[in-house]
This record gives sequence, structure tokens and C-alpha cells, in this order.
Amino acid sequence: MMSSKELTRISKVLSLVLRHQPELIGIEPDQHGWVDVKLLIQQMNIHNIVVDRALLDHVVETNSKKRFTFSDNGEQIRASQGHSIAVELGYVAQVPPDILFHGTAEKSVESIENTGLEKRDRQHVHLSQDLQTARQVGGRHGKPVVFMVQASMMHQAGYLFYLSDNNVWLTDHVPVQFLAIG
Repeated sequence: MMSSKELTRISKVLSLVLRHQPELIGIEPDQHGWVDVKLLIQQMNIHNIVVDRALLDHVVETNSKKRFTFSDNGEQIRASQGHSIAVELGYVAQVPPDILFHGTAEKSVESIENTGLEKRDRQHVHLSQDLQTARQVGGRHGKPVVFMVQASMMHQAGYLFYLSDNNVWLTDHVPVQFLAIG
């Protein structure tokens, strides 16, 4: 079996090409972010990223963040969320829990306190339903700080929320008045 380091490398390549830069391996996702699995495998191998269907299945199944999903027939794959390329994931607006969380690095706090949570180069702001996940996300780029988001109040004010395939809550923007440091 492949080492965990190599599995992580393959997962990172998948994130890069399915969420941000498909052109790196010569693929083009459809409007919903789907890519033909056989084409993806072929193009990864052409670009010296050795993968077969069994390995791809393993990476998708074992990815702790459930970043990837197969189509119902298993012939296509896409990232569940986090795209910087334009895709329409087809998620339906849902009623969020009362409180959601957003983890960030300490260096970003001042900016967030001034402008709220912005999607920047992503399609949505990503929110967690649990504090621990938000802490982990925030800790990726420095000392973590977690913001509590008054999601129910935002929803009542007309903001839309979506739940991705991997249970990340998505919205377009979180204004400052709906934020508090947890």
C-alpha cells in the first residue's frame, strides 16, 4: 500500500486541479465541476502523477475532509466545495443551525473585524458546525482564532446558506454584525 505521505500528495494534487487549476493537467471540469474519472486518471499519469482507479477510490474514501465526491454512476469526480474556478455545485439553500464557526489565523482577525468574512478568491465563505473543526482550520496558517457566526439571525435577515457534500456550510459573506470571537 502507498505511504500516507504519498496519499496526501495525491490528495493535494486533486484539490489543486479539481478546485483551482485544472489546466495544469489539461482537464476542463463541466459547469458543475465534474470531470470524467478516466480522463482525470489519464491526464494525471501523463503529468507524472501515477494513479489508477483503485488509488483514486482510496484517496476519495479516506480523505478526512471528504473533499471529493463521485457522481452517482461513479464515472465522474469533483471537489465538494472550495473552488476558485467558476462552478455551479447545484446546492439548494438550507436553514442553518443557530451558530456556525469560522476558524482563521490570528493575523486575519483585524481584517475580519473590519469587513466581515469575505469569500475572496473562493466561491463561498466556509463555516463549520463544530468548534473543533474551526480550530483545526484556523491553525493551518498560524495561531487559530475562532469566530462564532450568528447563522440563524443571518438567515432571518435574508442571507442564503448551503450545505456541501462534505458538511461544510457555505455562504457568500458574513457581515461584521453577525460575528463574535468565540
